[in-house]
Amino acid sequence: MAKTILIVDDSSSLRTVVRLALTRAGYEVLEAGDGQAALEVLEKTPKAHLVVCDVNMPRMDGITFVTQLKQHPRHRFVPVIMLTTEGEEDAKNRGRQAGAKAWMVKPFNPPQLLDAVSKLVLP
Repeated sequence: MAKTILIVDDSSSLRTVVRLALTRAGYEVLEAGDGQAALEVLEKTPKAHLVVCDVNMPRMDGITFVTQLKQHPRHRFVPVIMLTTEGEEDAKNRGRQAGAKAWMVKPFNPPQLLDAVSKLVLP
C-alpha cells in the first residue's frame, strides 16, 4: 500500500511540482493551501506518513501548524519536512522546537526531497 504524504503550501505551482515528484516515486499525495486547511484534511485522513510544509502561509503559518499537529494524538508522530524560502537559523530553530524533522530551502531539488522523504516516512 502506498504511503500518504500531505503537502502544505499556499503556492499551487509548488504543490504541483512536489506532488509530481512524490507520485512518480509511488507515494499517495494530499494537498492543503495553508495550515488550517491541512488540519482539516488530516481530520479526514486515516493515516498520513509524512508532511511537507511551507512556513509562510495565510490563515495559519507552518510553525503554528506543526505545533498543533504535534498536539494531536493521532498525528503527533508524523514526521514533518519544512520546505520554505526561510533559511535563517532562528526560523530553523523555531521549526525544530515545533517538531519539524528536516528543513529544506526553496528552490529545492526533487531528488534531494525524495531522499529526505524516504529517510523519514514511517512504516
